[in-house]
Amino acid sequence: MTQEFIDVLVIGAGPSGCVSASYLHNNNVKVKVVEKTKFPRLVVGESLIPRVMDHFDEAGLFPALDKMNFEKKLGARFIRGNEICVFDFSKKFSEGWDWTWQVPRADFDNTLAEEVINKGIDLEFESEVIAVKFEGKNSITTIKDKDGNLREIHAKFIIDSSGYGRVLPRLLDLDTPSKLDPHSSIFTHVQDKNRPEGEEGTLISFDILETEVWLWVIPFSNGNTSLGVVGPTSFINSLSDGNNAEALRNAIQLSDYYIKRFGDVEFLFEPVKLENYSRSVKQMYGDGFALTGNSSEFLDPVFSSGVAFATESGMLAAKLIHKELNGTEVNWEKEFTEYMKSGIGVFTTYVKEWYTGNLQTLFFHQPENPDVKEKICAVLAGYVWDQNNPFVKKHDNVIKNMAHMINLEKQQ
Repeated sequence: MTQEFIDVLVIGAGPSGCVSASYLHNNNVKVKVVEKTKFPRLVVGESLIPRVMDHFDEAGLFPALDKMNFEKKLGARFIRGNEICVFDFSKKFSEGWDWTWQVPRADFDNTLAEEVINKGIDLEFESEVIAVKFEGKNSITTIKDKDGNLREIHAKFIIDSSGYGRVLPRLLDLDTPSKLDPHSSIFTHVQDKNRPEGEEGTLISFDILETEVWLWVIPFSNGNTSLGVVGPTSFINSLSDGNNAEALRNAIQLSDYYIKRFGDVEFLFEPVKLENYSRSVKQMYGDGFALTGNSSEFLDPVFSSGVAFATESGMLAAKLIHKELNGTEVNWEKEFTEYMKSGIGVFTTYVKEWYTGNLQTLFFHQPENPDVKEKICAVLAGYVWDQNNPFVKKHDNVIKNMAHMINLEKQQ
């Protein structure tokens, strides 16, 4: 069997894997990326948040992405009947980027992968990891290419950025049930023939159909728009008897705001269903490996945190591996797991309080409190490690306590 020797093997060529590989390559680490699929390929996660821009910039990937003229995302709008709440990323508590993109991921991920290849990084498509064996921190990974040929890759470290492929969690039995309630989604793209002119046509929006059910509308710069419905799995299954297109059309019919714009549009592909999408793991690292992005944790699409956690963990893992390869001792529990869990914990609270309705109470409360809104906006922008923000530091209680006070005022 053919053998290959490298410093770091990255599994998966999505945003997390590309950020990791690019950072390591920029720091003279011999890295190889293996990707099971052929790009471009369809994947969900089309709404980004500003924190990701820090990672693309630091990894040297920003210029290639910027040339693509993806639709700029300056904030987000939440709709509940006649109530509207708009967050503007330029009006947030924490320092950081004021904008990001909303992107067709097939094009976005392909641009990232092409730029990684342009940098001189060895990226191999249609190659599947079928086995991993560890000898201390060193690993031997068996790869099967598209022609069925097997070979072994010897690496000093593995970064698993395989997303929903969850390569190492499956092979090493690291999966564990998510602490979030089971939710599912159905989504597709449409040619947005009824798109209004100006901001209304391009603004990303979340239309709340019921407390736990919402429709996403993500316009792209190419004239298409991503449409998806999210809710408890039991509700999503009740929309149709197994027909995803019918289910999504029935969900659109429930939207007073978007029924005219999307009620009669054709779907560009058969809607895709993601059932019980939340994921978690027993551990985020081990001797010789780290899990990044969706291969470790995935929460919920409501605040578009998926790609941000993917690039955050991918960049951090790459930095720690670089330190370790240079002889510096790394405390992976403290520097990786505890750090990532801190941010994940904040967003987990926000997701839970969204579905209880408490966060929605804060969003739509009138009159608006600009100070509260700026602090929440910083969280929605992805700056969930800023302990100067009380809506980060006290996330466990601040939302439900404020919602309780608002509800008491209404009763009085």
